[in-house]
Amino acid sequence: MPAALPSRFSPVVLALVVAACALVASGCRTAPDPADRPNVILIMADDMGQGDPSAYNDSSKIPTPHIDRLADEGIRFTDAHTPSSVCTPTRYGLLTGRYAWRTALKRGVLWGYSPALIDTQRTTIASLLNEQGYATAAVGKWHLGLGTEDSTDYSRPFQPSPVDYGFDMFFGIPASLDMEPYVYVDGDRVVQAPTDRVGRSEHRRQGGGGFWRAGPAAPGFAHVDVMPRTTDRAVDFINRQAAAAADRPFFLYLPFSAPHTPWLPTAPYADTSGAGYYGDFVAQVDGAVGRVLDALDQRGVAENTLVIFTSDNGAHWPEADIDAWGHDANNGWRGQKADIWEGGHRVPFVARWPGHVPPGAVSDETICLTDMMATLAAIVGADLDRDEGEDSYNVLPAMLQQPYDTPIREATVHHALDGMFAIRQGPWKLIEGRGSGGFTAPQRREVGPDEPAGQLYHLGRDPQETENLYDEHPEIVERLRTLLAAYREQGHSRPLP
Repeated sequence: MPAALPSRFSPVVLALVVAACALVASGCRTAPDPADRPNVILIMADDMGQGDPSAYNDSSKIPTPHIDRLADEGIRFTDAHTPSSVCTPTRYGLLTGRYAWRTALKRGVLWGYSPALIDTQRTTIASLLNEQGYATAAVGKWHLGLGTEDSTDYSRPFQPSPVDYGFDMFFGIPASLDMEPYVYVDGDRVVQAPTDRVGRSEHRRQGGGGFWRAGPAAPGFAHVDVMPRTTDRAVDFINRQAAAAADRPFFLYLPFSAPHTPWLPTAPYADTSGAGYYGDFVAQVDGAVGRVLDALDQRGVAENTLVIFTSDNGAHWPEADIDAWGHDANNGWRGQKADIWEGGHRVPFVARWPGHVPPGAVSDETICLTDMMATLAAIVGADLDRDEGEDSYNVLPAMLQQPYDTPIREATVHHALDGMFAIRQGPWKLIEGRGSGGFTAPQRREVGPDEPAGQLYHLGRDPQETENLYDEHPEIVERLRTLLAAYREQGHSRPLP
């Protein structure tokens, strides 16, 4: 049973923790009957906004029939957030259930030659499920560092690599598709060493062929092939697991490299959207989702598979793109990728689990991608120790549309590219600082002597974050500031056992 919890946690949150603990015997992880454990596929797009899928935006200019199908057959969350408005820290938070700003990565992202960010002793959702008997795989974009050297050595096996974090296999690319080196990684080593070199390619916005940086590359590496090739490997894993181990559930983490730059839609998706190369690349992501769903249907395992689709942050889609294409990739939320405003971290999140998640459901519960660890632990009947998933809440009651009386999360912390913090509780959102903290100018704004030192918004009345109430509600500013400070100092934000 959990130890006594601080009084600020609601009785409902306490009840959820107690219920999770009741699923295990004597504090030890025990696997329930295999028939009760679903396969899990967690798909994460790279830089897709909440306004891209038609399920979220009736005015979307991008065809997304397969993501829409997931929403029709499952649940769509309207208030889902990434823990960061950029890539690496979100991936860390998703896999560990812990905010990445608790690590050495206080701002920005990793690069292709960065060392591993995740401690090999830390529990991930893959290691947790692997311990429960799951076959586990990661396919796509890693972007969490490789090895321990200051600059990763691609001439020898990596230690650690993705297979040191609970994944039985990994296939994909080291970082973003516009970051060197341009190679495929299979398990703990490259498929081919980066002995060639490619030149810089300019962004589509500037009339280029799709942005990437100059740097080392494997012979014959072609950026346009990454999405088809990784999708093939994901489908192969599904087919192999369904055929070879019907009594063993599987977990597939599928972090796509798209629609992040370079925008390189293949021929079947070219000119299929009304939002240029970006929209066509989103359509290709949707097509890849369709291939996954088709594989589940063809193998007869769709009924016992939980499929989740989300994104690692908002779209890199400034006002100029909205004006040029008449498409709002971030669904009317202020800002874009990297920003502390809602457009930076409010993302699509849909989940389908036949017979469990009611079809066509919509939830306005505030959730965060760090919550995947506690939620999956609850599904398989595993308990989390104090040093596991410190910022992860079990959102299964919201996903299953079970009754509950108060919000599941006490509060949610947001983090921008330059390290700016925000904390959200109920309708109130406090931002520590002025500016976007990200790509939208100004990133940081100097504060005058008679100006508010930060930003406070009531998202219920002002979802576009236009009216700064910082000076009007000092008591709310102080309450949220104190709670954020507590989260920083105590090393966790969820109630611990």
